[in-house]
Amino acid sequence: MQESQEITSAVQRLYDTYPFPPEALLDEPPPGYNWRWNWPVAHAFCTGRKPDRPNARILDAGCGTGVGTEYLVHLNPEARVTGIDLSAGALSVARERCQRSGGGDRVEFHHLSLYDVGQLEGAFDLINCVGVLHHLPDPIAGIRALAPKLAPGGIMHVFVYGELGRWEIRLMQQAIALLQGDKRGDYTDGVALGRRVFEVLPEHNRLVKREKERWSLENRRDANFADMYLHPQEIDYNVETLFELIEASGLEFVGFSNPEFWSVERLLGKAPELLERAGSLGDRDRYRLIELLDPEVTHYEFFLARPPFVKTDWIDEGALARARVELSPCLQGWPSQELFDYNYNIVRLSEAEYEFMSACAKAPTPPTVGEVLAQVKLDFEGVRSLQRRQLVLLAAAS
Repeated sequence: MQESQEITSAVQRLYDTYPFPPEALLDEPPPGYNWRWNWPVAHAFCTGRKPDRPNARILDAGCGTGVGTEYLVHLNPEARVTGIDLSAGALSVARERCQRSGGGDRVEFHHLSLYDVGQLEGAFDLINCVGVLHHLPDPIAGIRALAPKLAPGGIMHVFVYGELGRWEIRLMQQAIALLQGDKRGDYTDGVALGRRVFEVLPEHNRLVKREKERWSLENRRDANFADMYLHPQEIDYNVETLFELIEASGLEFVGFSNPEFWSVERLLGKAPELLERAGSLGDRDRYRLIELLDPEVTHYEFFLARPPFVKTDWIDEGALARARVELSPCLQGWPSQELFDYNYNIVRLSEAEYEFMSACAKAPTPPTVGEVLAQVKLDFEGVRSLQRRQLVLLAAAS
């Protein structure tokens, strides 16, 4: 218990010294979007359909300086958002950030450890927990504290570090700690020392090469450098230990929120005989195979859900025809046959797909799929394709 408290205090001192993330405060809503923080889009990704109501309760668990919280507020104008964090300094920045950008009246902040989240009243439809659990002395206790705060049918988005892609980071963390000696825990000294180490190491040193290839741009800011190389508590995961954490939560694993990475075809697609062997593996073994063959996994991002949790596949054409349809709010470049989708990937629409989406956009209220199909040449499978690619959102008929 005492060791856990000491770690917690050290983490708190780090973020009071270097509030994180250090993004600038704006006097307007933040640019762009992160679809994982948009309640209707995230719900549709997990279930296949829009939620029944937009006025969700959202928790940003470990909000830091409020960068994610600000997006949650502005991407969900009908929701009520709550942010909690261990660092009073970071919370002060978060409050100012949301106030300045015009969302301060729809968010409340609490100076709370993740372990104490049970002190909040009620349950939440969406819990965002990004970059937090891996910094806890006891991540399992942390996720078990969060799980009861998720409403039935609610979803939780989690982001934790991966050990394979952060191997060089762990080495540098240990090297800096050794060189700091008795000054370990002096974070300003650690930043200066760490930068000096990178400066004098040989140009072709593996740690230097990795820093330049992957992290140097964001690490120009001392807060980023300190968070990466000086953090007093970090637990990195692999697929096997990740699912131990997930199982401990008692929640349902919905899937990774970057599923394109977890496609075995991406790696073995040129060898049908290898794909066949991989296809005989269970999900976890297949995920483990992927990370072993492509050990660039710096983090895992995934959704969990509290039962009852129902997915809709829209195979029933009658139900699909009656469904209300609208364009995803996480698109850029519309109206055009070439636009950016929810992951900022370029999408090229067919003429029929473009006509379908145009008809949806022009309707004063979301029309039914059947009403739109009566006007254009797209078929039901074309609508399913648009839905699977998150270009349109479907709402079940009431």
